[in-house]
Amino acid sequence: MTRFTASKQSAATVKASREQVWEALTDPELLPRLTPYLQRIEVSDGGRTWTWHVTKVPVLGRSIGSTFVERMEFEEPSRIGYGPHPDHPDQQTLVRGEYHLESRGTGTRVSIDIEVSVELPFPRVARPAVERGIATVMAGMGVAFSRNLLRHLGER
Repeated sequence: MTRFTASKQSAATVKASREQVWEALTDPELLPRLTPYLQRIEVSDGGRTWTWHVTKVPVLGRSIGSTFVERMEFEEPSRIGYGPHPDHPDQQTLVRGEYHLESRGTGTRVSIDIEVSVELPFPRVARPAVERGIATVMAGMGVAFSRNLLRHLGER
């Protein structure tokens, strides 16, 4: 197994209030309905530990599913941070990043920075192709998530 990593940063301004966006991004029942490949999220530890269950994702002709445990950091109403849970250091999938929410007039500037690192059954020599494949899947998921979030917020 080889570990591969890809990251994505993006930002957009939406018409919804920061409180509305915060409510959507911190709802573990809503997020799987908005996010492709995300099957469900289990919450424990007073809401600070989220276990993400991802269905099979296509990467270079293979379908790879994953479950990973994240430690969530909530700084309401401006920042949501997430990273590998310290009690689960040997996970196949590691995801870290953060959302920032800033009020902009009557709307909200939403930015995300996310890095996904996953152990996969590909040789190291395939790194460029595998990481491009992961980045492509992440970009597609991001576009669909954004579209679904805007629809949920009543903007489309």
